[in-house]
Amino acid sequence: MVKLHDSYKKLLQIYNFSSNIIGTPLLPSRFVPSHQNNRHEIRFKTSGAGERTLQERQRQHMARGLPKQKPIAGVKEVIVVASGKGGVGKSTTAVNLALGLMANDQSKSVGLLDADVYGPSIPKLMNLKGNPELTDNNLMRPLVNFGISCMSMGFLVEEVAPIVWRGLMVMSAIEKLVRQVDWGNLDYLVIDMPPGTGDVQLSITQNIPIAGAVIVSTPQDIALLDARRGAEMFRKVNVPVLGLVQNMSVFQCPKCNHQTHIFGSDGAKELAHTLGVEMLGDIPLHLNIRETSDKGQPVVVSSPNSPEAEAYRRVAAAVVRRLAKHPS
Repeated sequence: MVKLHDSYKKLLQIYNFSSNIIGTPLLPSRFVPSHQNNRHEIRFKTSGAGERTLQERQRQHMARGLPKQKPIAGVKEVIVVASGKGGVGKSTTAVNLALGLMANDQSKSVGLLDADVYGPSIPKLMNLKGNPELTDNNLMRPLVNFGISCMSMGFLVEEVAPIVWRGLMVMSAIEKLVRQVDWGNLDYLVIDMPPGTGDVQLSITQNIPIAGAVIVSTPQDIALLDARRGAEMFRKVNVPVLGLVQNMSVFQCPKCNHQTHIFGSDGAKELAHTLGVEMLGDIPLHLNIRETSDKGQPVVVSSPNSPEAEAYRRVAAAVVRRLAKHPS
C-alpha cells in the first residue's frame, strides 16, 4: 500500500487502495474455466453470432486509431531520455542534459519530468524534497532547483514507500504528472523515462507530441541489445530518435591516467551506425559524476569546468542541433 501525503490523496485518487492491489487480476465474466484432460484451461465462451459481434467491435475499436496527441500547455518541445534496461545512467544523463541545455543557452527555460513512477530518482539527483503547492486551479507547482522546474512521483509519496501499482494506475498517475502540473512556459521539457518498452513509454508517446528521443546505453553488448529495442519502439510510434549517448564509455585512472574500457569500446557508436542515427556523445565513467549525483549537486552545475560537465554540454548541443532538423 502506498501512503500518500494527506493534501494529495484527493488529487491522486486513481483507484481505491486495498489489500488486493497486488492480487491476481480477475478474469472477465465471458471467460469460463473448463477442465479437460486433467488440465486447467481457459475457454472463450461465445456463440457464432457472439463471435461475429466481437469481431465487429474489434474493427470499430481499431478504426478509432491511436489516442489523439495533445500538447502540454506552455511546453514548446518535449525530449524523452530512455534506455532499454536499468543501470546504464539514464536518470543521471537526463538531469545533466536538462542542465546542459540551460547552461548552453541561459535564455532557455527547461523542465524535468520523472516518469519512472516505480523508481523515481529526480528528487535525489536534484536535491529536492517536499510537496508541490497547489494553484487556484488545483494544479501542482513544480519544485525548482538550479533553475529547473521538476515534477516526480517521489514528491508525492514517502521516500522509502514502494509503489505497488498495476498498469492502469500508473497510466493515470503519469497523466496527472503531465497534465495537472503548472509547467509555466518551457522551451524544453526533458522526460526521464522508466527503463524498457512498456505501458509508460506507449502512453507518453501516444498522448504527447514528442520532439525526439535520446537513447542511453553503455558499450556493453547486453545493454546494447536492449537499447536497440528501445530505439525500434520509438520508431514504431513515429518518434524521431535524436541519437545515442554512450555512457560509462571509458575509465581513466586518477593516478596514472591510464584509460580502461571496462564495458567495452565503441559499442554504442556501432549501434548508432547500424540504426542510422547520430552518436550524440560519450560520457566517461568518472568518480566525480557519481559523487556529485549522490550529493544532489549534478556535475554540470557543481563542476562546470570539468571534462565531465563539458561532455554533457556537448551532448546537449548535439540534441539541439538534431531538434533543428526535426522541428516539432
